[in-house]
Amino acid sequence: MADLIFKKHTPGRKGYTLPQNDVETKLENCIPTKFQRKKDARISECSELDVMRHFIELSHMNHFIEKGFYPLGSCTMKYNPKINETLARNIGWLDAHPLQPKETVQGALEMLYELQEDLAKMSGFENVTIQPVAGAHGEFVGLKIIRAYHLNKGITHKNKIILPDSAHGTNPASVTMNGYKTVEIKSNDQGKVDLEQLKKLIDDNVAGFMLTNPNTLGIFEDQIEEIAELIHSVDGLMYMDGANFNALMGIVKPGDIGFDVMHFNLHKTFATPHGGGGPGSGPVGVRKDLVKFLPIPMISHTEDRYFLDYSHKETSIGQLHTFYGNFAVNLKAFVYIKMLGSEGISRVSKNAIINANYLMRKLEKYFHVPFNNNCMHEFVASAKWQKEKNGIKTLDIAKRILDKGYHAPTVYFPLIVPEAIMIEPTETEGKNTLDKFIESMIEIAEECEKNPETLKNAPLNTPVRRVDDTRAVRQLNARYIWEDES
Repeated sequence: MADLIFKKHTPGRKGYTLPQNDVETKLENCIPTKFQRKKDARISECSELDVMRHFIELSHMNHFIEKGFYPLGSCTMKYNPKINETLARNIGWLDAHPLQPKETVQGALEMLYELQEDLAKMSGFENVTIQPVAGAHGEFVGLKIIRAYHLNKGITHKNKIILPDSAHGTNPASVTMNGYKTVEIKSNDQGKVDLEQLKKLIDDNVAGFMLTNPNTLGIFEDQIEEIAELIHSVDGLMYMDGANFNALMGIVKPGDIGFDVMHFNLHKTFATPHGGGGPGSGPVGVRKDLVKFLPIPMISHTEDRYFLDYSHKETSIGQLHTFYGNFAVNLKAFVYIKMLGSEGISRVSKNAIINANYLMRKLEKYFHVPFNNNCMHEFVASAKWQKEKNGIKTLDIAKRILDKGYHAPTVYFPLIVPEAIMIEPTETEGKNTLDKFIESMIEIAEECEKNPETLKNAPLNTPVRRVDDTRAVRQLNARYIWEDES
């Protein structure tokens, strides 16, 4: 009805002028009373300049990589080159429709095909699917492939997946969703898989071993060939959680050292923005005899065209996501890889390793480092000394780090390290930034000794002071209510 009013009586239309109050009267008649406001909306009258300043001020209340250091362990919060964003916004990509005839999107298909090929070469696998849209989604896909491998051979009794006690939380969840049982293996005193315990856990019911390498302690599992030999001896498959692949690019190919399946995190390793739940991309690579189980469609090509390939439909685990996965995320990763080239990609990992070891050695005198061998791209310290001597917990230290202008590292993970502080500098930070962070951490360590109450009350200069985390979880209130709202 409202639509008809405006078509017939549009103010300013030739030959007709409708008074403003008449428009309001007719609109009120169109909207049921129960949906009409009881009071005028609280909208301030302000200039464009005031609006801009307001929203810029709000944006700076958040922390982001362009604002300051973001050493969030395991999350790889590196700087995302803006050229990735610029090219992803190109109208040729943005205006493409997923249902267009394939002849009209040959450039998009070629890009996705090359991304598959680049990831396969980088990791040492035969082929890669770019369909999964998150790291956990990639885990789910990889484990479905492991199940398909065994079922294809008529093996139905294998029901166990072995995981280290330092595994990411999504690992056991993915195992359970695929109908397997999780078998946990303890880490040894070096923070690596305990080979002797593994030998005791191996039996014919083991379907596979799921391992992050480097592991979540930032340590490279240098016994991987022995582990793979044990798992393969019972026809199990080796799965690599590729969350920490940022430490291996151009240095180690997982497919060459014993892994059979692996997922990548394009939204971490290959510099596409992430956080707040997405978006992401979790491609999965496999060895040659597992290619037939990959999701359909794959991107393939003949001499003159690229196409969606359904040729292995009978053996595939099926379609896991519509169309081309998270296309824009895949595109940004493609740009990142092409921009750096093979030499640049390896330099990324080497710099990430150098930065992490530099931080660890500078801070090990002030914070407990439980596994004090060289790390890869990240390391785990702890507030063990501070808690024992002054009652300062890791949470207190994390809150005080906010006062210094940095995002806090990951805390209380992995669970096997009490009062864990997991720090990952990434390769995009320079020595000047790292040195300032080191100075701040040393200042905090000194405050723990001289003025512990400062830490227990931190943060002191952030837009929001310390919140009651437990209450926030149990009594979530995400809506602001005006004082005079009825």
